[in-house]
Amino acid sequence: MALGQEKTKILGDFLKSRRERMKPAPADVVGRFGRRRTPGLRREEVAQLAGVSITWYTWLEQGRVTATSREVIESIGRALQLSPEEHHHLLHLANYGAEGNTIRHAEQLDPLLQSIIDQLHYPAIIANHRTEVLAFNRMASEIIADFDAVPAAQRVMARLIFMDPRLRGQLVNWKAFAEYTVGRMRSSYDQTVGDPWFEPFVREMCEKDEDFRTLWRLHHVQQKKVIHYTLDHPGAGRLHFQLISFAAINGDPNLHCCVFTPEPGTDTEQTLAHWPI
Repeated sequence: MALGQEKTKILGDFLKSRRERMKPAPADVVGRFGRRRTPGLRREEVAQLAGVSITWYTWLEQGRVTATSREVIESIGRALQLSPEEHHHLLHLANYGAEGNTIRHAEQLDPLLQSIIDQLHYPAIIANHRTEVLAFNRMASEIIADFDAVPAAQRVMARLIFMDPRLRGQLVNWKAFAEYTVGRMRSSYDQTVGDPWFEPFVREMCEKDEDFRTLWRLHHVQQKKVIHYTLDHPGAGRLHFQLISFAAINGDPNLHCCVFTPEPGTDTEQTLAHWPI
């Protein structure tokens, strides 16, 4: 499939997922379009709310529309009551966002970045838009996951969150963090059409983990934000972090540094201060 066709299909799939998520008012269960037999709104209802023809909107969901105006895309976004993150994602898919970024591979990482995170007394990793962990400090390997023991090809946070029994068992707010992780990956997957890495990775994860498969099919998207991370560590006890992402490391928008900073008002800061490193 050509890149343009693939992107229009992704756009259509995203619109369909947002339409099916919406809950019609009870009075609308039976209306001018007949009794409701499918979840969410009908295509006809979205078209009416957005002020476009039913045929055109159907083609848009089917990936048969190659270009449309920003005004129309904005109107459809309002009809679907998109969140700010979803609105940003929609604009990007319709080619009204930032252009796709080049991919930085692990071997291109500046060694200076490793020395910087090594100086931090908090767990820290450097990852790319695929959630591949390209660098990590000792504290991250001891507290978050044993990155040293994981082969480089499998050192992917989206994989570890679901497939590493130790991390999954210790992460107290696993569900919230898993939803955030899949939302971030879905955003990157949809917006980097043509990256040959994503398709086999997602296929493998969907085959091996039911929770990942369920979350992936929801088509939820997520922008970077500060997220809470609570861990029951066997040696340090309960640790409370705020995971803060610093994007565009070394000017590359695909690289970000993730620092697990202690949650204010907890004992985590004191625990890490006495951690032997």
